[in-house]
Amino acid sequence: MRFATRVLVQSWWYELVLPTVGLRALANRSRTRRMVGIARRFHPLAVELGGLMIKVGQFLSSRLDVLPPEVTAELADLQDEAPPVPFEEIRRAAEASLGVPLDRAFERLDPIPLAAASLGQAHRGVLRPEDAEIAGFADVVVKIQRPGIDRIVDTDLAALARIGRILARVRMVSRRVDAPALVAEFAAVSRDEIDYLHEAASAERFAMDTADRPGVDGPRVAWERTTRNVLVLEDVSAIKISDVAALRAAGIDPTAVAHAFATAMLDQVFLDGPFHADPHPGNVFVTPDASAEGGFRLTFIDFGMMGEVSGELRERLQTAVIAVVSRDGAGVVRAFRDVGMLLPSADTAELERALTALFERFGGMGFAELQQVDPREFRDFAREFGDVVRELPFQLPENFLLLIRAVSLTSGVCSALDPAFNIWNAAEPYAMGLMTRQTGGALRGLGKRAADVAAVVARLPQRADTLITTLDEGRLVVDTSRLERRVERLARRVIAVVIFAGLIIGGAVVHASDAVLGAALMIGSAPVGAFALFSRSR
Repeated sequence: MRFATRVLVQSWWYELVLPTVGLRALANRSRTRRMVGIARRFHPLAVELGGLMIKVGQFLSSRLDVLPPEVTAELADLQDEAPPVPFEEIRRAAEASLGVPLDRAFERLDPIPLAAASLGQAHRGVLRPEDAEIAGFADVVVKIQRPGIDRIVDTDLAALARIGRILARVRMVSRRVDAPALVAEFAAVSRDEIDYLHEAASAERFAMDTADRPGVDGPRVAWERTTRNVLVLEDVSAIKISDVAALRAAGIDPTAVAHAFATAMLDQVFLDGPFHADPHPGNVFVTPDASAEGGFRLTFIDFGMMGEVSGELRERLQTAVIAVVSRDGAGVVRAFRDVGMLLPSADTAELERALTALFERFGGMGFAELQQVDPREFRDFAREFGDVVRELPFQLPENFLLLIRAVSLTSGVCSALDPAFNIWNAAEPYAMGLMTRQTGGALRGLGKRAADVAAVVARLPQRADTLITTLDEGRLVVDTSRLERRVERLARRVIAVVIFAGLIIGGAVVHASDAVLGAALMIGSAPVGAFALFSRSR
């Protein structure tokens, strides 16, 4: 809270006081330097406080929609640097959660941690024979939460919520970002991470989603020894996906691994819905397997951070993916609006211009090609794009943030394995599949609308006859012969127009994938269009 107070006072002085006395230029010139300084001071503070503060830094480092790139870069290398908890303390915490002594819960548990983080630490172990028989495996990795972490997390979230409420009252912040909403989404992710039952369920769901993909798997859960504070998973340690030398020593082609990894991640996003949102190199192993394609399997671990693409979001995301792959700046902006990333009042002309320029210059380039670009030119584009985005009322929804994180990590890992890897090429088959499905949906929609109009038109003579009968009963004599003829002619023209529109639009859409069928549909629309245009309606 003291750190946040100092930052707020500093910002108040530079952003409000100095501009009122004619020193706005001074405040503007020093803004980036000041923000980088804040990020640098926060780094050691986060390590000292532990708990969620390191997670806060990692979270903010991914918020390119809120913070300048200089600041996110400063926070990007902030990793879990917490010292391990003494094993006796970990033992007491685990036994309190399991309800039995550790030597009764496990055949063996290594007192030296495999890894230590701010929320918990992991130890290798072996299940007792009776538990191993039930689980189907014996070697395990046991994740145990730090003692008292619930209380620490509650304290951290309460402090962050208070800061968020304060920032919501500061106009220069509130007009750019919804701080309480940011805190709320961070709190939701954090509470999921400290609930190991949630992570266990995510691991099991991942296994179900990938059961029919022989090249992808994850660890099984030993549910008999898993609690909210203790997670027991099958030990699936193998070659780290970024260890190129070990892959080659095992006879595995790193380029094949890159393409398999990209396919596995894109399958999760576009086919499964739930996806691994933290696929960094430490969370993905390559397991040699002669029976699998390429001689290896990809094994994912650590399901504490999972995202999910809902049905509605997936439909909107399809439009965004097609627009990106098509290098359509205007289409990307429309997709941003549909997803809810931009307020309806946002002036997006500059964003559309920046995206169009970005696609024209860098669209379709792989990692190796981008390395050949003059760094100054790329920096200029990045600065222009970032400035435009930060000036808009623009904020990523949580699932979108996790999706972008997953795609960014995937691209980075794949590029390290294969410098010529191109994420555009990997995504293109999915985009084509989406476009094909949208084409079919559009044609079905046109057919349905045509059928609806035809049904209405078919009922028109009967309705006219009913109206005539009603008028007769009211002793009002009406000559309807001319009306009926006009209705019938109008009906024929309406049907012709609908059929013409369906043929011409359907032909244009299908032409991209089937030139013969598309041409036939468009040619077939000509006589129908002529009838609609020249037939008499009077």
